[in-house]
Amino acid sequence: MALPASDLSKQPDNRTTTDLGAVLPMTAEVKDGHLFVGGVDMVELAHEQGTALYVMDEADLRHRMSTYLQAFRSRYENSDVIYASKAFLNKEVVRIVEQEGLCLDVSGGGELACARSVDFPAQRVFVHGNNKTPQELREAISAGVGRIVVDSRIELARVSEIAGELGVVQPIYMRITPGVEADTHEYIRTGCEDSKFGFTMLNDFAFTCVADVLATPHVRLAGLHCHIGSQIFALHSFREAVQVMIELMARIKQEYDYEIEELDMGGGLGVAYIAEHTPSSIDEFAACTVDAVKDYCAEYKVALPRLLVEPGRSLVANAGLTLYTVGILKTLPNVRKYVAIDGGMSDNIRTALYHADYEPTIANKADQPRTEIVTLCGKHCESGDAVVVDMPLQHPDLGDIVAVFGTGAYCQTMASNYNGQPRPAIVFVKDGQARVTTRRETYDDIYSRDV
Repeated sequence: MALPASDLSKQPDNRTTTDLGAVLPMTAEVKDGHLFVGGVDMVELAHEQGTALYVMDEADLRHRMSTYLQAFRSRYENSDVIYASKAFLNKEVVRIVEQEGLCLDVSGGGELACARSVDFPAQRVFVHGNNKTPQELREAISAGVGRIVVDSRIELARVSEIAGELGVVQPIYMRITPGVEADTHEYIRTGCEDSKFGFTMLNDFAFTCVADVLATPHVRLAGLHCHIGSQIFALHSFREAVQVMIELMARIKQEYDYEIEELDMGGGLGVAYIAEHTPSSIDEFAACTVDAVKDYCAEYKVALPRLLVEPGRSLVANAGLTLYTVGILKTLPNVRKYVAIDGGMSDNIRTALYHADYEPTIANKADQPRTEIVTLCGKHCESGDAVVVDMPLQHPDLGDIVAVFGTGAYCQTMASNYNGQPRPAIVFVKDGQARVTTRRETYDDIYSRDV
């Protein structure tokens, strides 16, 4: 794996940090040349806590959660917002999810264990995954989770058997693959027909399987679920998915005389990773989704269901950033300028995996223009190990503190110990205070399971 060829025609944009707009956390500002977030100096924080370091703007995070709830409930009273914890998960964010009144989406036993460790209300937990193990299903049903999103007939049988053994009736959703081709990276496109997720609409398979679900003991079909992908800018894709799902609800009512009471439309709203990105707002996403549900329920003569959405990235991506220290500088004339940092693909795999783009700044030179095109390469034994490829940055010097914005989603949760690298600490900042919510991993932690 190697980096893409350098674009030698690319020119620095001379923007300063405050020109990056929606990429920045809500409380980001520049004082005396330093980047501050949550009232905390990022340079001082990096020196105190070490780097690489994940930082989360708590005010930004809480604001986005409350904005989601308000945007949907002001338009559609019978609605809920479910935080997709796969985007960013530690105990503190689960506590905040509960405080802000959201539900919680977990995929697998590990995420459920995190929720249970802080006594998150089980009835507000939604369990996902295309291959939940029998043990994971038993843990979820025993905990009394609110909904299990069933992905196949094999899983349906497992849920029924375990629920029967435990003497309960487990509410479930059927995950439907709606056949909507969202305009996003193929690795995060989940609603098309060629997908490992859900009951396909091809050859009426999903509709036929509804009969199986209704005939299965110890489960109750509470609703339908779909998710068309992630990092989606085109809102029409969500409207198309709503139409598919409402039409299916109407057919179920007509053919099986069964009313689907809940509809979970998943998440996927895109965010600004670079300054040129102009994603739709949370309010626009809510308006599009709610209007589509109301319109198509009226058209297909279906009762309005409880409406749920599952944002993850759009809650945490821009609230988070990662701090690094510059360790090596290397310029290859007419090829590329490398700025080596003390992290890389172990704390942010997205650049290597998706060729993701990010906006960087030097936190101790945040008021200066970004006059050079650089690649922030990591410290790992891979040619493709980079966090930022060919993006503008201030002139770098050894020991500078680099901040990479928009890293709140799918960086910490996908982190690894490649080359024996300890995973970074997580610090929440708010009102001038910084608190460690996940300590930095140690070498002893990494090898503690070896025997």
